[in-house]
Amino acid sequence: MSDPLLLEFEGPIARVTLNRPEAFNAMNAPMRDAFRDAISQIHATPDIRVVVLSGAGRGFCAGTDLTETLPEPASLLIDREYRPILNAIATAPQIWIAQVHGSAAGIGAALALNCDLVTMAEDASIYMAFAAIGLVPDGGSTWLLQRSLGSKRALQAILEGRKIPAQQAVDCGLANAAHSPDALAAETEALAQRLALGAPLAAAAAKRLIRSMDGVGYDAAISAEGVEQSALSASEDAREGIAAFLEKRRPDFKGR
Repeated sequence: MSDPLLLEFEGPIARVTLNRPEAFNAMNAPMRDAFRDAISQIHATPDIRVVVLSGAGRGFCAGTDLTETLPEPASLLIDREYRPILNAIATAPQIWIAQVHGSAAGIGAALALNCDLVTMAEDASIYMAFAAIGLVPDGGSTWLLQRSLGSKRALQAILEGRKIPAQQAVDCGLANAAHSPDALAAETEALAQRLALGAPLAAAAAKRLIRSMDGVGYDAAISAEGVEQSALSASEDAREGIAAFLEKRRPDFKGR
């Protein structure tokens, strides 16, 4: 039996691949366990700056594997197994990129949308599959959808069980770019490589700021930026960046 999840390291980039193609990468207990273990390994590898999350086979992820016996109440599954994965991505210093082909459905949609950046194949979609089985989105999907679509469009997408095609996802801010299926992997790799050349401390600080801005007033935002800027300005990376700018060369950021 093949591993339900693959983890590869290449320089500053880690690649996490959901690997149950025969089940459209539906997430079962072994995959969730492997995912949490992969995140622990990534966090224990300080040189990793970018993580690319993708799915093997014909699609990104079909959601939770409904053929397995799920705990009662359902909130136990969300709190014990999915929340640690989603929160770890949200709070990680690395930039996570979801590379979506085929469909990201159910909890697979939550997983993709929770990543910091999303690239999609032009024929891919974000699928709110819950209405068809009499459920509501979980894994923070309602918050993620409302944040980008607004309350009315988010509610309609949920109630209709809508498939949001790639270009619409880009247009409304759910995704960053749509590429031809043949070019998706290469374009995502190029994005990851560009980001990996940046200052990792500044990238982590920008991620913290963006994820903390909901409900924050303008004055509080200025203060939060000041806190991050004070710490960054004392870093070796900032000194290197300024020196490289003055010397008209590419900076060599070390994450210190």
